[in-house]
Amino acid sequence: MKTLELRKASKTLADYAANLGSESIVITSNRTPVAALVSLKDVDRESLSLSLHPAFMKIIRRGRAEVRRGDVYSLEQVKREMLSEADAPKALHRTRRKAARR
Repeated sequence: MKTLELRKASKTLADYAANLGSESIVITSNRTPVAALVSLKDVDRESLSLSLHPAFMKIIRRGRAEVRRGDVYSLEQVKREMLSEADAPKALHRTRRKAARR
């Protein structure tokens, strides 16, 4: 990702866009980010729209805060939890069948 100070921009927006490739350019004013020129190569509009939506960004911020606090689960923990939940109804069904036979 490149950075471009707004007052040093010497080309037209079209020139920057034409030479963007797959990179992005963050445009700054007094070193503060104010805009971005983002390549949409291999990006669909729905994904772009979602990534800019405030509610989605809130979910991302909340997830990042959870990671900072250490509130994370390994893939193995998630698999174990999901498999145990999937097996629970089967076990309950077997127990009910046994009780019905008595």
